[in-house]
Amino acid sequence: MSQTKQLVDTLKKALKAHGRTYADVSRHLDLSEASVKRLFSERSFSLQRLDQACQMIGMEISDLVRLMQDGLRAPITSLSVEQERELASDVELLLVAVCVLNRWTFEQIVGFYHISETRCIQHLARLDRLKLIELLPRNRIKLLVATNFKWREDGPIQRFYQEKLEADFFRSRFAKEHERLIVINGMLADSSNAVFQRKLEQLVREFDELNLDDSQLPFERRHGTTVVLALRRWQYGLFDSFRKKGGSG
Repeated sequence: MSQTKQLVDTLKKALKAHGRTYADVSRHLDLSEASVKRLFSERSFSLQRLDQACQMIGMEISDLVRLMQDGLRAPITSLSVEQERELASDVELLLVAVCVLNRWTFEQIVGFYHISETRCIQHLARLDRLKLIELLPRNRIKLLVATNFKWREDGPIQRFYQEKLEADFFRSRFAKEHERLIVINGMLADSSNAVFQRKLEQLVREFDELNLDDSQLPFERRHGTTVVLALRRWQYGLFDSFRKKGGSG
């Protein structure tokens, strides 16, 4: 197989790993879905279109070449209990982890929070060791997690949030236009319960897709948002002491 064919096949795998479809690529390249499918089947991407497709998932062509050479490493979908415990034991490290998972840059983290450049680099190095990110030259951050990455069910991070942040989250009347609280109740059969849970999982995937799409927007247009069958603009109160005066998110 020629290197060009290998490169296009690697791109296809990388897009799939990031949850991207032919329809997503067609919108990004301003082509019909049929044309995109033909580009992949014939492996006939121009250099410009190859670069545009890479940009969809925050990659450069050089990153794609490295993946082709090393073999596509499956992005991680969760951490081990020990890795989560390490994050939960250090609030500042957890803060940096939450930022990078939301695709903040090094400059945005140190510009928004009272964390020195040295401390931030130390935390990023630990996250690199945990395989959450790859710390690149000039403190650039390459996220290594899958689009469906999530904390472990009843794991150290979930318990940390439940114990320390639950009250802070619900300290609101949910009356602002960017907030919503929905409380419903009823009597469901086990089969209907399972159907509803699948719909919730689909909603989670849609949220992840929107989050990935919006990562391309200017930083000031994005706001920390949390969903717990309720939605409000919200930042972790536990991290307030690190936030610089006048900062918002």
